[in-house]
Amino acid sequence: MAIDVMLPYYGDVDLMKLAARSVMSQQYEDWRLVVIDDGYPSPEPERWFASLTDPRVSYQKNDTNLGANGNYRKALKLVQAPIVVIMGADDVMLPNYLQTVAKAFEAHPDAGVVQPGVQVIDENGRACQPLVDLVKKAYAPRGRERQVLRGEQMATSLVRADWAYFPSLAWRSDVITRIGFTEGLDVVQDLALLLDIAAENGSMVVEPELAFLYRRHSASDSSVRALDGRRFDEERAFFHSQADRFAALGWKSAARAARFHTTSRLNAATLIARSLVKGKKDSLPRLARHVFG
Repeated sequence: MAIDVMLPYYGDVDLMKLAARSVMSQQYEDWRLVVIDDGYPSPEPERWFASLTDPRVSYQKNDTNLGANGNYRKALKLVQAPIVVIMGADDVMLPNYLQTVAKAFEAHPDAGVVQPGVQVIDENGRACQPLVDLVKKAYAPRGRERQVLRGEQMATSLVRADWAYFPSLAWRSDVITRIGFTEGLDVVQDLALLLDIAAENGSMVVEPELAFLYRRHSASDSSVRALDGRRFDEERAFFHSQADRFAALGWKSAARAARFHTTSRLNAATLIARSLVKGKKDSLPRLARHVFG
C-alpha cells in the first residue's frame, strides 16, 4: 500500500529538514514525500533538496504565497497514493509511523482517517504536556486496543474536545480529496474535515501505538491567534454552524456538544489571565465574548 506524505512548508529550515529526514527514515518503504514550499524567503530549502538522491523525495516552490489553507488545498491536488499524510513542517515521524497507519488501514479499509499515538514536544524537542494537551487527553478515547469511531459518536467526541493532531493523521485519499479543505478556515480546517467525514457516517480509527511527535510552541499561528482572540472568532462561528448541521441530522448529542463547545470556552478563559500578564488588554472583549457568549 503506497502512502503519500505531503509536507506544506513555510518556516524554520532546520525543523523542516528534521521533519523530512524522519520520513526518509521510515521502516515502511513504500512512500513518496512531496514538499510544497509556500514561498519561504530562503534559497536553503531548494539547495538542500537538490542535494538529495532519493527518487521518492520531490520539492517545489510556490511562485506566490498561498497561505496555510491554500497550500493544503494545493497539496491535495498532488496526491497519487491511496493513503496520504499532510505532515507539519516542524513535526517528527517516529520510524514506525507509516507501518503503524498502514496496518490500521489494512485492518479497517473502509476507515476515512487514522489517528496514531502522539507525544507532544516543545521547541527543543523535549516531551511536554501543556494544559491544552492534558484536556485533549482527558477527552480522547482511552485504552490499549485499537478503536473505531463512526458517525455521531465520532462527531460528539471530537466536538467536545478536538483531541486529534492534524499533522499526525493518515487519510484515505479518495475521502480527503473528495471532501477537501473548506476555504476561509485557518484554525479549525482539520476539525471541519473530520466532522465532514463523520456527517457522512464515515469512521476514524484510533490507534494507541506511539508513532508521532507533535511540536507545540508559542510562536505557532494557532497560539498567536488564540492569545489575541482571533482563533475564537473562527471557532465560535464554526461550532454554531455545526450545531445547526447536527440538529438537522437528528444528532442531539453532537448538536448539544457543538452548541456549548465547552473546552473551547475553557481555553479562552485560561487565556484571559495570559492576556493581562502580556498587556494585551485589547483582546479581552473577544476572549470574554467567547467564554460567556
